[in-house]
Amino acid sequence: MKKTLKKIAPHLWYNKEARQAAEYYVTIFPGSKITHVATLENTPSGSMEIVHFELSEQSFCAISAGPLFKFNEAVSFMVYCDTQEEIDYYWEKLTEGGEEGPCGWLKDKFGLSWQIVPTEMDTMIQNGNKAQVASVTEAFLKMKKFDLAALRQAYQASSKHNRTI
Repeated sequence: MKKTLKKIAPHLWYNKEARQAAEYYVTIFPGSKITHVATLENTPSGSMEIVHFELSEQSFCAISAGPLFKFNEAVSFMVYCDTQEEIDYYWEKLTEGGEEGPCGWLKDKFGLSWQIVPTEMDTMIQNGNKAQVASVTEAFLKMKKFDLAALRQAYQASSKHNRTI
């Protein structure tokens, strides 16, 4: 049976590590798998490996096509987390061999940027009053990995003084 491709799928360009990266990512995200691997010969980049994979039901394509392009922070993938345990898990797995950044951002060992974000923080920012949003923002700007309890405390402290109608 032929698999229908998603309408939009991120396409990731690696020097030589497309399969290695896909294999790494599918071990981290539940419900993930490599769906197809192919090698194209005699391309302008030489032999090129193409890897199709899914992370939590999101389709991706990765190619090993040489050092022409590099990842940068202009594109990142957000991982929404419901608990501090999830935040800790993804942060630990994706920073392994990579580097921590500010405000929930990190780079994995392949140089790809990720944001590990508490789902609840979006709710705070969308539904909070001006003082709550300012308090949450001030709190998260001091963090690398997000601390959900500290964000909740910042949000609740401001709600006592400035209630919305």
